[in-house]
Amino acid sequence: MTVCAIEPSADPGNGGPPRAGCSITAEGAYAARLARSGDSWYPERWTLDGPEPYTVPLPGNQPEEPGTEVQPMGDGRVLVHRVAAGRHLFALLYPTGPGTGELPLGAVERPEDTTVLRLLPPAPGGERAYALAVGPRATVLWQVAGGAAGPERLAEIPGRCSGGAWLDRTGRILAVDRETGGRTKAVVVDLERGGEVSPLLQIAADSDDRILLADPDSGLVLIRSDAPSPGQDRLGWGVLGSTLPVRFPECLRLPDRVVTPFAIQPGQALTPERCAVALRVDGAFGSWLGVWRPAERRVRHLPAPEGWLTGAGLWTADGELRLPCSTPRSPCGVARLSAPDAGGERVEDAEEPAPGEPGESDDTDTPTPVPQRPVPLQQAPLARLVTK
Repeated sequence: MTVCAIEPSADPGNGGPPRAGCSITAEGAYAARLARSGDSWYPERWTLDGPEPYTVPLPGNQPEEPGTEVQPMGDGRVLVHRVAAGRHLFALLYPTGPGTGELPLGAVERPEDTTVLRLLPPAPGGERAYALAVGPRATVLWQVAGGAAGPERLAEIPGRCSGGAWLDRTGRILAVDRETGGRTKAVVVDLERGGEVSPLLQIAADSDDRILLADPDSGLVLIRSDAPSPGQDRLGWGVLGSTLPVRFPECLRLPDRVVTPFAIQPGQALTPERCAVALRVDGAFGSWLGVWRPAERRVRHLPAPEGWLTGAGLWTADGELRLPCSTPRSPCGVARLSAPDAGGERVEDAEEPAPGEPGESDDTDTPTPVPQRPVPLQQAPLARLVTK
């Protein structure tokens, strides 16, 4: 029996724990990762939207390097990113009976001043894939799959970019963390306007403000910033298009632990505070799960299922958390957990803004949907940033 294992890779985005080498399409139908048989690594596709999950191994003519990136596409093919002889090579893999078919997509030359090139998270729709090539003073955005003829250079963004979160369901609006002048701020890149860049997070002039996760349906975003506690990163949340400031709940501040959000419940168009958020919690004794909603004052801690591909998972709209797992006895499995009820707490009770803070209103009309193009999140005085 083949024993599949996960190979973590370092995340250059926010200095957090290693990311699991498992990627899931935005719609949740497919996943891909590097699996291992003995000392050899090979791409593996997971099908998640059927009655039972199953895997398809996609080994090539030779074993993959442990650092090879893989990403599932919406049609079931797997994008593979290899580095060889100073070039970044891209190809699509697909099953062909007992073998593996490979469609080369082309290469991106590795300039001497480029420090890293990595894939962005899977784009909505699953037809295209993108990558960031980071240099010392600028970052190039590439479309590496789904184009007319090989990798296509889309835009050059001043500064060093990392992270990556899609803010809409069409794959047009991308948020990245940009480092310029010694500070990191999340910005928006509009792919339909030639890579036009505009500010997203503007919390404080001397703070580092990163975007970690976003849900296009509700506009809920999870961020990491040192604005409320200089020198110490805090987890916060906000809503795209809202006039309310970013908030930093005390319940997300866990001493001696690293908390990383990895999935937001979709489909909650008008109630972002009710979205369930899945958290990876890393401590001295391992990793486990956390479930939290902006409307609540607490994080619910849950043991990680056996064989969890740590940090990988997705929510369904009705509140089921699905976590891909692999053990020697069950190489392909999905643990299904139901989100705890919100408990009836109102977000105003848990995180009430100070009187007179921007965005305070007695208007009780039905809220309007979040606009398609995000509005920079509201600035706020530092004294009012931290949830009391």
